[in-house]
Amino acid sequence: MNASVTSATADGPADPHAAADLAAARLRELSGAESHDILLVMGSGWAPAVRALGAPEAEFPMADLPGFPPPVVEGQGGTVRSYRIDGSGKRALVFLGRTHYYEGHGVATVAHGVRTAVAAGCKTVVLTNGCGGLREGMRPGQPVLISDHLNLTGVSPVVGARFVDLTDLYSPRLRALCKEIDPALEEGVYAMFPGPHYETPAEIAMVRVLGADLVGMSTVLEAIAAREAGAEVLGISLVTNLAAGMSGQPLNHEEVIRAGRDSAQQMGALLARVLDRV
Repeated sequence: MNASVTSATADGPADPHAAADLAAARLRELSGAESHDILLVMGSGWAPAVRALGAPEAEFPMADLPGFPPPVVEGQGGTVRSYRIDGSGKRALVFLGRTHYYEGHGVATVAHGVRTAVAAGCKTVVLTNGCGGLREGMRPGQPVLISDHLNLTGVSPVVGARFVDLTDLYSPRLRALCKEIDPALEEGVYAMFPGPHYETPAEIAMVRVLGADLVGMSTVLEAIAAREAGAEVLGISLVTNLAAGMSGQPLNHEEVIRAGRDSAQQMGALLARVLDRV
């Protein structure tokens, strides 16, 4: 085995793209599929929605793939599934869970999932998350298309002097397709904090001034890595709570999981129709 693949720095493998190729090869073995077309990452609270996709053709623990640590967060299942999409005949790769930056594995490990999926053939990456809503009128259980983001982590998954254009990172084509399916869908700017603590009311006031509509602890670093790899990206947030200082109530992770469970049927129907048309 190439030593450059297995040697690591504090931020992950020395060669993250070679590590993704290695994981993609193992993915092909475990899934029985030579390639996949679409990656769907199910974020906090979204897991019940995957039932709308039917029965998977293959399923195995995410940690069976090289470079994927076991899940540490409730609501992040840590499972990989492979589906055949009936309408389009395409194959979808579903990650029930993700690695968050706050877990301490480094930015390359956060991006490893989407890089592995692209190495396995995925041309489209759909990233979902549970988030806090900042805009007046937002409500728990509401899906929002991500139109842009604010990266407040201070890091990037891009290695070296690679200047990746993020002007239209969140695909206008895919957002338009979603609005054809559900014209009531709103769009918003997602701000990513590193976590794992929730934001303070002052931080929420700050990002509202900066133009954020949504706030969370995921998605952005994966989206950048997917764009660098040449994939088309769709981001969908599920508003699970109003952000700190907006409701007068304390924040807790159980609320995130409950909101996702309560909205599972609506979210599952949306995802199934999107995947059928991508």
